[in-house]
Amino acid sequence: MIRIFDGSNQLIEVENPKAKGSWIHLTSPTDEELQHIYRIFQGMVPMDFLTDPLDINERSRIEVDDHSVLIIARFPVFNQSRDIAFTTQPVGIIYTEDAILTICCQDSDIFADFINGKVKNFSTQFRSRFMLQLFLKIALRYLSYLKEINLRTAEIEKELHQAMKNEELIKLLNLEKSLVFFTTSLKSNEIVMERLQKIPMIKMYPDDQDLLEEVMIENKQAIEMANIYSNILSGMMDAFASIISNNLNVVMKFLTSVTIILALPTLVASIYGMNVALPFQDLPHAFAITMFISFAVAGYTVYLFFRQKFF
Repeated sequence: MIRIFDGSNQLIEVENPKAKGSWIHLTSPTDEELQHIYRIFQGMVPMDFLTDPLDINERSRIEVDDHSVLIIARFPVFNQSRDIAFTTQPVGIIYTEDAILTICCQDSDIFADFINGKVKNFSTQFRSRFMLQLFLKIALRYLSYLKEINLRTAEIEKELHQAMKNEELIKLLNLEKSLVFFTTSLKSNEIVMERLQKIPMIKMYPDDQDLLEEVMIENKQAIEMANIYSNILSGMMDAFASIISNNLNVVMKFLTSVTIILALPTLVASIYGMNVALPFQDLPHAFAITMFISFAVAGYTVYLFFRQKFF
């Protein structure tokens, strides 16, 4: 899908890009749509600039051509239906002399904030600032999802204290995978932002430099948070793997103790069930005496087990 916008703050969606200052947003574009954009720019934007961001595994990088610059960054996405709910996807930003293009294989509400006028001082005329504002939105989204991951970790931690299965550990493992994706993407985004200042085609004004510094600070904070949460998760998984094993040992010890206690009356009953001469066999209360002996032995065993803290 192709959407073309123009204006400041409140954007106007237009059918064709203007000579200068348009924002062209492509979401899961078809081959025909890519060819249409390629013809609009009359070959000034290489076709691989349009197709590379659609590769889900594309890494963050910058590629410079004679008339355009391709910036690929990775932004976080959330999908509750997947085992790994938090992942990252690439977004391509193509900076040209006349317009700016954004390309991604899955739409995000990050772009909706720009379209709906929720971003202050946003204008399609200021392409460098728009690019930095997009990077800032991406960094803030990472921070938001990192807090969500931390909350989920705390919830799983409560369940793990009594757990004896691997379900909670698998949940923690999936969260740890998300943190690995986040850390890798954040570090590569940081490298991209550092290179932006060295590209002559991308002109930055003093306000843009301040915004870039703010973006890099937020990105560094996200990297530090991701590293901290990843280290905590790694240690937590090791600790709770031992806890699960210990919980299972406690249950097995309890069941073994119960089995021994139940086996003692069975042993007495088996002995007095033999067809040989036995004590008390001629007494009128032989059965009661036998039952008393059985329960007395079982009760004494229970007392010993309590003393040894087997229960």
